[in-house]
Formats: sequence, structure tokens, C-alpha cells
Amino acid sequence: MSPLAPHFAPRLIAWQREHGRHDLPWQNTRDPYRIWLSEIMLQQTQVSTVIPYYAKFLARFPDVAALAAAPVDDVMALWAGLGYYTRARNLHRCAQTVVEQHGGAFPASVEELAELPGIGRSTAAAIASFAFGARATILDGNVKRVLARVFGVEGFPGEKKVENAMWTLAESLLPSNASDDEVSAYTQGLMDLGATLCVRGKPDCARCPFAADCVANVTGRQRELPAARPKKTVPTRRTWMLVLRDGDAVMLEKRPPSGIWGGLWSLPEAADEAALAARAEEFGSAGGVCRLAPLTHVFTHFRLDIEPRLAELDRGVGALAALGDGQTAWVALSDLDSFGVPAPVRKLLDSLQGSLI
Repeated sequence: MSPLAPHFAPRLIAWQREHGRHDLPWQNTRDPYRIWLSEIMLQQTQVSTVIPYYAKFLARFPDVAALAAAPVDDVMALWAGLGYYTRARNLHRCAQTVVEQHGGAFPASVEELAELPGIGRSTAAAIASFAFGARATILDGNVKRVLARVFGVEGFPGEKKVENAMWTLAESLLPSNASDDEVSAYTQGLMDLGATLCVRGKPDCARCPFAADCVANVTGRQRELPAARPKKTVPTRRTWMLVLRDGDAVMLEKRPPSGIWGGLWSLPEAADEAALAARAEEFGSAGGVCRLAPLTHVFTHFRLDIEPRLAELDRGVGALAALGDGQTAWVALSDLDSFGVPAPVRKLLDSLQGSLI
């Protein structure tokens, strides 16, 4: 065991109380609903990005019952732009599960929390710690970076063997005989340290409470720890999107519930130019399509090249495109906020709004 290990928790708790974050919107509460909502939003997303979404969600869904009762389209619309949309679908499913199977009250144990949709082991521990004062281990990306640097953990944290070693280390560092408030301060301290000082690019080692003991700092290996993900070639996919105009409205299609942008409203797509032109005719456009500026969106595992095309609806057949099956909708450009639209599609439509209206 590292000589630092017995001193890690007390030093981190003291640092958090003096230098950590204490005024985030989801802090200073034991309400598991608000804590759960923030933890799901903060998965792979920065605090500054989450704050306005968090406020909007609470205004629209003040408690778990309100969220569970809402149509999933309302949830997806509020989530649009936050990314990783599986989180939004799981958020809705989790709320319904809490209401239907737990009487509207979040379970207090890490094990039961981890069984809920969208809540993994680390997120369950964070909720249990902040809401119920549980002595539980978290291990998100920020915590992995802190542990890898401070204790000199070699290897890519995404590898199962390395991740398992980090879980063992993290569990050994939990404060013993700590009060509920101390447990919460410790958990928050791990998050704060990784988010504010031990950042990925240029860590602020001079202000770190572990600077004198940190393996990465002492050996000058901040850029090497934690080890980077092994490089892989990122594949490129290409799609054609149809901006079909009818007056001041465009047609949107609801995407399948799984896959990229699952459950969101997007533009009709096709695999090539000819197929897109055929779709435009099918929806009632007789004037062909015109080319718009291409755009690119980068996902975690691939790059998507988008070829948008603009077409006008034949004014005599507008009713044909209103399919009435819940999968297609004519949406005024001024009303896009009411629909969950993927960020690159929204950017495309916003850029065209002046010329389409």
C-alpha cells in the first residue's frame, strides 16, 4: 500500500471543504431526484454545459412523478443538444421504474440504484453518497485520472484489468469512521479535484493537496498518466438529408428508438443522391433538389458526413406528406424548440431559417 493511502481521505476532505465547489445547483440538498438528475446529465458532459439543461428540466419536471408521467417526446425535446441521447431515454425509463416499482422513492442502497435504467456502479455510488450519506466508491473519468496520476497507475483505464485495479484502489481509500457529511465531502472532493485542478490538459499541480506525493507530478509524467486510449482509425459514414420546405415549415421524421439520435426528430435521410431525390418525389416535391453546404458531425466512434439537399413541396399536394402516423411532422422553423432535434440538424436549420421563411 502507498504511504499516502491512509492520509488520502482526510487530506481530500479538508481540501474540499476549503477549496472545493459548494454552490452548484444540485448541491446542498439530499433530494435523490435532483442528485440523480444531475449525475445522469454530468455523465460525459461538463458542468457549464449541464447547468442550463438542469434548470430547464427542473422547471418542467419538478419531481420524479412529473418526469415519469411526461411523454418521452417532451423529455427528448428538452434534452436536445446535450448529446448521448440514450441517457435521456434511460432517464425517462428510470423515472417510470421508480414510480411504478418503488412507490416514487429512490432506493437508498447502491445495489438497488445500480439496477435502475441508466445508472451504473459509479453513478449509483455517487447518488447514494450525496443523497443518503452512504460510504460508497465512485470511479468516473475524473476520478480515474486523479488516481492514475497520484498513485502512478499504469495502463489505459478503459482496459478491464486496469479498471478493476482502480476499483480496488478506490475502495481501499474510502474514509473509515466518517460522518455522512464527511463521506459526501470526500466524494465531492474526488470530483472537484479532477474537474478543477487535475484536468486532462494542463493540471494545476501547484494548488493540488497531493502535489508532494503525486507520482505523476514528482516524476513529471502528467502527460503520460493516465495512459491514452490505444489509437484506432475512426471510420467515416455519409448520409444525405432532405430539407423539404412547405411555406415556413420543414418536414421532420422521428428516428428509431435505438441507434444514433434514437427517438429524436431529424430530417428524412437516404443513402445516396438518387435515393434522396426519390424520397423528395415520394413526399410531394416535383421540382428536384438543390445542393446545400455539407457539414460534418463527429461521434465517439465514427465521423458522419452530411450532404443536405433542399426541395420545395408542390403546393397542391401538401396533405400527402402529412402521414398521420406519428413518425412524420411538419414543423414551423420558429417551433423547433418543441421538438428534440439533433444538434447538427438544428444548426443546419437555424442557418437556413432566414432564407426559408
